[in-house]
Amino acid sequence: MTTSQAQQATEARKLTRRYLDNAATSWPKPPIVFEAWEHAARVIGGTVGRGGYNEARQANAIAAGLREQVAILLGGVDRSRVAFSSGATLSLNMAIHGLLKPGDHVIATAADHNATLRPLHWLKSRGLITTTIVPCDGVGFVDPQSIANAWRPETKLVVCSHASNVTGTLQDAAAIAGIAHSHGGLLLLDAAQSLGQVPFVDAAFAADIVVAPSHKWLLGPAGAGILWVRSGIELDLLLQGGTGTNSESLDMPASFLERMEPGTPDLPALAGLSAAIDWLFAQSIPAVGVACRAMADRCAERLRQIAGVRVFRQQSQAPGGLAGAPIVSFTLDGYDPAEIAVVLEDAAGVQVRSGFHCAALVHGALGMLSSSSGPSAGTVRLSFGPFNGADDIDAVVETIEKLAASVPVSLARS
Repeated sequence: MTTSQAQQATEARKLTRRYLDNAATSWPKPPIVFEAWEHAARVIGGTVGRGGYNEARQANAIAAGLREQVAILLGGVDRSRVAFSSGATLSLNMAIHGLLKPGDHVIATAADHNATLRPLHWLKSRGLITTTIVPCDGVGFVDPQSIANAWRPETKLVVCSHASNVTGTLQDAAAIAGIAHSHGGLLLLDAAQSLGQVPFVDAAFAADIVVAPSHKWLLGPAGAGILWVRSGIELDLLLQGGTGTNSESLDMPASFLERMEPGTPDLPALAGLSAAIDWLFAQSIPAVGVACRAMADRCAERLRQIAGVRVFRQQSQAPGGLAGAPIVSFTLDGYDPAEIAVVLEDAAGVQVRSGFHCAALVHGALGMLSSSSGPSAGTVRLSFGPFNGADDIDAVVETIEKLAASVPVSLARS
């Protein structure tokens, strides 16, 4: 292939790209996200909490405005308890390592992500804590009663993914929080797959700590994460460093935000996230969520009609609540999920995720920890964002119909 042909193929690929991996990172972003990111990087160039010059004040204003936006997103929580980190994984580690003490017992769920399960396993493997992982059903739903049944006198914390990143299923966070509080415990809610899709009608769904990333359903850039901690809960510090205040002392400052945000934050990421939230507010988060879930429901419904396809998704109209995230996982008899992902992209330009999606335990409940059709396992995951459309669904379904019928699939691109 000549250089010219390669360039033409690259351009054709861009034109036919159908991105359905929004649960990993949303794409494309609203244009105002990139505009805000670039303005902060090129024009402002200041540091939050450092300096009194004009651009430094602008940086402070971006961070302060974003705290207010996040406080509203979380249902009207105290903005002074909204901290920012480099991402949800760091926020979760700050919460888990900062809260737990030797001898504590933690309840987690089989629907949780490795961003919570691995820090817990690390502490458990060193004999510092004990854990109980309660099961989920075949669509990833956790019965709150199972958490009550797992409670011990030494239980301090329940960790829960608000929505499954494999099936989209929304957990009953308010019920789980009620159980934890009735026993004197706390709830840490991982809202990576819900915030931006599911309205937080009640403040933080009664959770005590909420964590979310910028780059998923909030439609912001990578490099920023949210950590909200209820007033009265103090975390031991995972990180220490400069804060721009009390620099004459080697002790960390006493205020929550200064303790949670040492070092230099990613100002362009914060600016981009703020712009993304503005876009979501303008569009209406309930409306965005309904539209995205409708696409996921329609795709799941059509895939279920194909012989040999197994679909893992709680329907949005199912009793007990909405499917929190617009995610559809599926398998096709005779094909490894990784093979399907390759065919979808090469034949139809559809970009998806295959495998365990950093959440292997939920695949046990789905019966997908092993595969008779190939060396790997898991599912093919589709996740629909606000910039997807009916043609993306058609491209997926038509390709899978051909595979299921053993019809040769034309590879449109090299």
